[in-house]
Amino acid sequence: MRIIKQFTNRESQSLDKYLQEIGRVNLLTPDEEIRLAIQIKKGNSQALETLAKANLRFVVSVAKQYQNQGLSLGDLINEGNLGLIKAAKRFDETRGFKFISYAVWWIRQSILQALAEQSRIVRLPLNRVGALNKIGKAYSNLEQEFEREPSASELAQKLDMEVSEVADTLKISGRHVSMDAPFSQGEENSLLDVIHNDELPSPDQELMKE
Repeated sequence: MRIIKQFTNRESQSLDKYLQEIGRVNLLTPDEEIRLAIQIKKGNSQALETLAKANLRFVVSVAKQYQNQGLSLGDLINEGNLGLIKAAKRFDETRGFKFISYAVWWIRQSILQALAEQSRIVRLPLNRVGALNKIGKAYSNLEQEFEREPSASELAQKLDMEVSEVADTLKISGRHVSMDAPFSQGEENSLLDVIHNDELPSPDQELMKE
C-alpha cells in the first residue's frame, strides 16, 4: 500500500505535489466508511487503502499544528499517516463514530510519539503518556454514550481525575473536546477558561466545512 511517502527538507516540490494529489481524493460518506471497515476486518487491503487515502488530508491538518517542534512537516505527515493506517485497521464501524473522529486521536499520538523519540525539544513525562491513553479511551466511550463530544468535567469524572489535570493533558496532546461546554450543569466556566484561547480548532471540524 503506497500510502506513506517519504519527504526530505529539499523535496518541497514533491510535498506540494503530494498535497495536490490527496486534495483530489473524494471524501467518503458514512455508509461507505462502514462498508470499507467491514471489508478491512475481512483482510481486504484495497479497502484499507481506500479508507486511508480518503483521509490523508486530515493528517496534513493535524501535522501542521506540530510544526517547528523538531520535525519537518514532511516527517510529521509521514508519522501521522502511520497513525491513520493504525486507526483504519482498528476502526469499529458499529460504534456510530465518523472514522476521522476516531482516527484523529491515533494520528496525534503517532506524531507526538515521533516528536518525543526524535526531538530533544519535546519530552512527555511517563505519567503524561499514561494519562493520554486513559483519556483517549474514555473520550471514545463517552462520545458513543452521549452521541457528542464529552466535556473536560465529564472526562475527569469518568477517570476520577482533577479537571485541571485533564485540561493540562489535553493541552499537551492537542486533543479536541467540547471547548465551550460547561464543566458541569449550572456552571459558566468551560475548558476555554482553563486552556489558552490560542488552541487550534479540531482539524476534522474545520475541513468538513470546506
